[in-house]
Amino acid sequence: MTKDGGRAKDEVCQLIREVGVIPAIRVSSAEDAHFAAETITRAGIPIVEITMTVPEAVELIKHLVDRHRKMIVGAGTVLNIETAKKCLEAGAHFLTAPGFNPAVVELAIQNNLAVLPGALTPSEVVTAWQAGADFVKLFPCDIGGDKYVKALNTALPEIPLIAAGGVTQHTASAFILAGASAIGVGTELIPLDAIACRETERIEELAHRFLTFVKTARDRLSPHVQFIGGTKTDFNKLHKRSGQEKSEGV
Repeated sequence: MTKDGGRAKDEVCQLIREVGVIPAIRVSSAEDAHFAAETITRAGIPIVEITMTVPEAVELIKHLVDRHRKMIVGAGTVLNIETAKKCLEAGAHFLTAPGFNPAVVELAIQNNLAVLPGALTPSEVVTAWQAGADFVKLFPCDIGGDKYVKALNTALPEIPLIAAGGVTQHTASAFILAGASAIGVGTELIPLDAIACRETERIEELAHRFLTFVKTARDRLSPHVQFIGGTKTDFNKLHKRSGQEKSEGV
């Protein structure tokens, strides 16, 4: 945490990686969004994405940042530089959107703010990453499903992907197993009727389920093979070995 109470970019990115779930709050009032944010945080997910479709979204972001110092508050559906600047001034800890706007990414980089632009095709994913994205949000991920995420992760293992737009209780684990660094979840985690009826326990139960989906899937993944720095392949030895095998009729 910075001296002014803000969150350092590295801290935000690390928490996103650790928790693995980004709740996207897209409701019809600031009051409902506030309830959802507090409930989700109490349930063990200290990350919320307040989309710009929420009335008074920017004001709500500022309120949450000021009053809930342990909560990572991100701005979602940030489609242009003007909105991005307002969210930055409100103290948002990260910016994200379903698409890629290079000006928004550049603004985030200049202000040392985490940024998670959206993309779908391999070209879009690479473009967003090369522009300086901290994560690339694959949106909507349900079009290609976990097999598509797996293919992207295999081809582009250096790019941390967030699967969002269609993640359900049935698919959450599959996206993590496919290589997603985290998942973005909306109404499957925060049902609109549960918010309207203030069903705190129901939302908390769903939060616990999604956290468990992520943890269980990660536990199933094999440890990544670590590259040992300084170790290089001796291609001359490989050539000699190949020649020896040929002479022996292998």
